[in-house]
Amino acid sequence: MKAILFTTTLFLLLRSMVVLADVTSVEATIDKNPVMLDEAIRLTVVANGGADRESFDSSILLKDFVVGRTSVSSQTSIVNFDTKKTTTWTTTLFPRKEGTFTIPAISIEGKQSAPMSVNVIPVQQSENVARDYFVTTSIDLKEAYLNQQLFYTIKLHLATNIERGSLQSPTMQNAEIKQLGDDKQYTDIVNGRRYQIIERQFAIVPQASGEFTIRGPVFTAEVAAANTNQRFGLFNRTQQVNRVGPDITVNIKPIPAGIDYPWLPTELARVDEEWPQGDAFVVGEPITRVVTLTALGVVEEQLPEIPEFYPPHFKLYPDQSSTTTVEKDSTLIAQRKSSLAVIPTQAGSFVLPEVTIPWFNTLTEQTEYATIPARTVTVQPATAATSPTQPGFDSQAASSATSVPTNQAGQTENGSELNSEPQSGLANNGEAQTPHYLTWIFAGLWVLTVIAWVVTYLIQRKRKPNYTATSANTVLVANSGDETAAFKSLMASVKASNTAAIAPALQTWLKCLYPHHKGFINPSDHRATSEIQSHLNALQQTRFSQSKSNWKPESMQSAIKKARDTWLKNKKSGKNTLTNLYPST
Repeated sequence: MKAILFTTTLFLLLRSMVVLADVTSVEATIDKNPVMLDEAIRLTVVANGGADRESFDSSILLKDFVVGRTSVSSQTSIVNFDTKKTTTWTTTLFPRKEGTFTIPAISIEGKQSAPMSVNVIPVQQSENVARDYFVTTSIDLKEAYLNQQLFYTIKLHLATNIERGSLQSPTMQNAEIKQLGDDKQYTDIVNGRRYQIIERQFAIVPQASGEFTIRGPVFTAEVAAANTNQRFGLFNRTQQVNRVGPDITVNIKPIPAGIDYPWLPTELARVDEEWPQGDAFVVGEPITRVVTLTALGVVEEQLPEIPEFYPPHFKLYPDQSSTTTVEKDSTLIAQRKSSLAVIPTQAGSFVLPEVTIPWFNTLTEQTEYATIPARTVTVQPATAATSPTQPGFDSQAASSATSVPTNQAGQTENGSELNSEPQSGLANNGEAQTPHYLTWIFAGLWVLTVIAWVVTYLIQRKRKPNYTATSANTVLVANSGDETAAFKSLMASVKASNTAAIAPALQTWLKCLYPHHKGFINPSDHRATSEIQSHLNALQQTRFSQSKSNWKPESMQSAIKKARDTWLKNKKSGKNTLTNLYPST
């Protein structure tokens, strides 16, 4: 019982001594002096007494050094009831430039260390100076324009093997930094010594003008200690090595005066176009045009929008532009691709204006232009034969269905002979006289042909979906000029939401309403049908654009019915329906 009481009392006494202990002194030391510009200094600060682990402030060192990661440890020892507690902070300092610098006094809870002087000398490459590890940096341009790509290279030189290591990226204010490709590894001899070299390349795109410093990368590694006789179990003793690459100062010039276009500094820019369907244009039929802008040494966010200028007789349905940035041959390549569905609304010959994109040549320091030359296109009028039809429609069946019937005399209604082959059996009076059995044979063959066509047509009609029949009806109605049949065919296409057949069916119906209108007819060309135009535009946007549209079949049906009622009313009253003074294009 007395032993337990004595132990408890001793523990409480020691605990109170630890808690009440204050910082009595602070000592600061460095591991080397002088130090080369690319080497690191290990600063160790020891506070004797019960110091708070958060008491060390490294901000006073930032004036002359780059401060690395700081580690902290505490130790408590008791000897003959004498308690001793120490707190140790270890940090890595990288000199910013050559010269003599002072590490100021470090203050920990009212106690200060003595200031120290550090001599930073240039990097020496000589045989009497051991340079097992070092980092070099280089850049292609020390003066460039805003947003112009800078080509930055790091080379890590290793004379011996390392256990593990890491190489940080360079840093620069107001700049976008991106690594180019993978690391390159090779060997080289520098000052008579063989090194394994790891080369890493970066693209630096400055985002502001002025003078900036590219901070060199920091290399940290674990290497085998010089005294290899000391071993701990199965592992060799290691020591830490720190190296930093030289800083580089660059001057970034602002945008030159007089630049009134989107700023695009590059060595090369070009614009290309693609017409998958060729240069054939037909009224009402869409053609997709793809325009691509390519520039070197920039990122995709810098690419301007591609201008789109077309004559007024073209409807445009643009898709959303796509951009990308890739790396090739140590250079950034940015692309913007714009896709556009173009629908001509009037026949004739038109000139598509040239596409011109200005850019600033960083080699010649002059403004240049990426251009697609102007193009003249011919738009053919839309006809029933050129109207888009669905796959599987039998044109032979349609032409057979619209063929002219023959009369009993074997002649067509206009008097031309159906069979022009010479006949045998001439009478004495010189007139051709066909034997009765041949007449019956030809009649039988004709009946069999008609039966075969009817059976084939019924089979094809049964196998084809509704939209094929709708397309066939559209062609037949176009040939017949029957407004009622054209209206029914149009309404059937809209009800079935057959977007490919609605436009041709609508054109056929409009031609029945206005037979004297030449060329392609827009619904807005006539007052009675003008309300259909907005529904047709929404339909075209649904078909040819990636953006959403508000096209609704029910609303379009209602607009078509209303337009037909107005047209019938005007026709019944004998009112002359004039074309709009300024028809829509």
